[in-house]
Amino acid sequence: MHTTLGQKAPDFTLYDTEKQAVTLSSFEGNKNILILFFPLAFTGVCTKELCSIRDNYNRYSTDQLQVIGISVDSVYSLQKYKEEQHYQFPLLSDFNKYASNAYGCIYGSFTAMDMQGVSKRSAFLIDKKGVVQYAEVLENAGDLPDFEAIDKKIAALS
Repeated sequence: MHTTLGQKAPDFTLYDTEKQAVTLSSFEGNKNILILFFPLAFTGVCTKELCSIRDNYNRYSTDQLQVIGISVDSVYSLQKYKEEQHYQFPLLSDFNKYASNAYGCIYGSFTAMDMQGVSKRSAFLIDKKGVVQYAEVLENAGDLPDFEAIDKKIAALS
């Protein structure tokens, strides 16, 4: 079962590419959060998804909104990925799969090479009160979140 609309977003603390702990609840009262879980760094669809945020960053980086990317990759892999792709937003390592499990967006078995425990491509928009306002968990790793619907929800929260 995954995190659904209207529920309090599960809190987590994960490490970013600067090896700093980031706690979701620390944003409460300050910013809406767009969390993008993605399966694996350096893969085609993940790069396309995150580059679309990078290339439209002025639309997503406001004093009202913070974008966060999360995968089960190590901090070190994510650091290299962020550097190579010039992402302006934090990438957090869910290496131990705490957040992916809490949000119910993890594959038991990923289709590529039978890898266990890879995050499903998912998008969660969390308001300043810590309540989930948008939730999309994709079963097919080749699909992208509905950014048009996400953009509308972001606009409604602003």
